[in-house]
Amino acid sequence: MHQPSWWMVVPFGVLIAGMAILPLRATAWWERHYAKFSLCVAAVTLCYYLGSPTKAALEIVHRTARDYFGFMALIGSLYVVSGGIHIRVKGEGTPALNTLFLAIGGVLSNVLGTTGASMLLIRPWLRLNGYRTTAHHVIFFIFIVSNVGGCLTPIGDPPLLIGFLKGVPFWWVLEHCWTMWLIGMAFLLAVFYGIDARNYRRAPEAVREKLAETEHQWRFDGLWHVVFLVVIVGAIFIPKLPVVTNLIMLAAAAASYFTTPKDIHAANHFSFRPIVEVAVLFFGIFVTMMPMIEMLLNANGKISPGQVYWAGGTLSGFLDSAPAYLAFFSAIHGEFGPSLAALSVGTVLFGALTYVGNGPNLMVKSIADHQKIRSPGFLAYLFKWAVPVMLPLLIIIWLIFFR
Repeated sequence: MHQPSWWMVVPFGVLIAGMAILPLRATAWWERHYAKFSLCVAAVTLCYYLGSPTKAALEIVHRTARDYFGFMALIGSLYVVSGGIHIRVKGEGTPALNTLFLAIGGVLSNVLGTTGASMLLIRPWLRLNGYRTTAHHVIFFIFIVSNVGGCLTPIGDPPLLIGFLKGVPFWWVLEHCWTMWLIGMAFLLAVFYGIDARNYRRAPEAVREKLAETEHQWRFDGLWHVVFLVVIVGAIFIPKLPVVTNLIMLAAAAASYFTTPKDIHAANHFSFRPIVEVAVLFFGIFVTMMPMIEMLLNANGKISPGQVYWAGGTLSGFLDSAPAYLAFFSAIHGEFGPSLAALSVGTVLFGALTYVGNGPNLMVKSIADHQKIRSPGFLAYLFKWAVPVMLPLLIIIWLIFFR
């Protein structure tokens, strides 16, 4: 067993602090040098592990590399394939239509995964609200479609997939956690409707009347690329052959990219810059969080469902939900009961607390930013939106089910 030094958590803290502060305080510098910053901080942790004489340390690096490449193969391939599907929207989003859109997106997250649903729907969502897109449109899309919606199946969110691969029956989470999902969705949709309705009322009355009379029309171009999405999602269920899984995903992405007409890519404002940015930042995150994950895996002792919910969930929000689930799954010794329900729901819901809590969060922000829709920075997201909106929901779920 390898036990890392406590000071090795510092690089992770430096990376997260840099992601939170530098884009706001040194925007131009960050845009030019974010890759160097992430890679340099990651190099500190990587050198520590590669310089360790123990075989266990090298195994941790190997496992992290495998997990990272699997993560990027999934999120990258879904990003490319979704760029080949253009959903043309005629008309503007009213509060009622927007709420329905998010509800459908949340349900779809359980079929395509939070990443697949987010990549497919974020562009039409931004177009639907083109005349009045503000921060809350991006934030609640992340809350609902990129996180909370995918709480019912192993396909829905990465931590639940890990549970399935560790032996949790496919329908276990749906059977035991559907009420928590329903409460979470209803709460977030209600809050969104209230905020969006207030924003909508700010538009001049003549504009609102015109929008109310507009007939909404939807047109789907490149819809046959859904076949590639199905292939990618299906490849997830080849857990014992990760190299084969990654190759299938990348092959599907390549086939989609080279068969997509240029006008669809242009209409989607498609470029590889957002996925490159996410790849670089998450490389730093995956590497620097190795010591913290190790410390969790080495911890012993019995913990209650409430402790699992808050501790596992909080780490999910700041460490990424999948490794946090894995660490606490070992801590509860695979118990199929309240602790597993707390872990499943906690890691999914808390993943919405920060941009790094779940893979699609940062992707959605990056896509919005590159379409000139400025989403909140790391700290504004956390303190202005996640804490006031998500924290009350997390407390409600805890009081009803895990107290």
